[in-house]
Amino acid sequence: MEKQFVIDNLSLGESWRLFRIMGEFVEGVEALYDIGPAVSIFGSARVKPEEPAYRKAEQLGALFAKNRFAVITGGGGGIMEAANKGAAEAGGTSIGMNIKLPFEQKPNSFANIQIEFDYFFIRKVMFVKYAMAYVVMPGGFGTLDELFEAITLIQTHRIKPFPVILIGSDYWTGLVKWIKSQLLVNGRISNGDMDIFQIIDDPEEVVKAVKRLVII
Repeated sequence: MEKQFVIDNLSLGESWRLFRIMGEFVEGVEALYDIGPAVSIFGSARVKPEEPAYRKAEQLGALFAKNRFAVITGGGGGIMEAANKGAAEAGGTSIGMNIKLPFEQKPNSFANIQIEFDYFFIRKVMFVKYAMAYVVMPGGFGTLDELFEAITLIQTHRIKPFPVILIGSDYWTGLVKWIKSQLLVNGRISNGDMDIFQIIDDPEEVVKAVKRLVII
């Protein structure tokens, strides 16, 4: 009888977790369903305001805002803060989708729409669902996770193709060379898969590329 009681309690805990998951989906959809054209911008939370990458992300956020795109970031510091700041100060919609972590991630103050998530996978759905383009700046494991998630979804036709743009040729060229020399040469991906993403360094050219490929 005691064993059955423990199992029932565990089952009840899992059931309530499903409600929390559903609640996060509902909160995200309610906050974002009418934001209009938007881009998701990714990059390291560890980038400092004095670094060139921070200033470039800030410029990028402002340019997208001036071209009527909402800017979505992970809501934390570094590149995310810079993009949110640029968008907000340009008078645009600046969205921060923060994830609760025991270290490093704290919400920045420049997002005028803030959502907080417990679950990474729900947050990732929101990044894809409401973005018309992915702009990926230098970052770590989290940035790579978001990049390859988007590429995989496009490659497998789970979502409609949209622009995936890597900013920082010095940073990304080594990875692209490895993808070509290991994945492409050995038949792990197809030639056309290399067309899913592109490298562009200049923020104004990034915005032009997105505008050429999407309708707003």
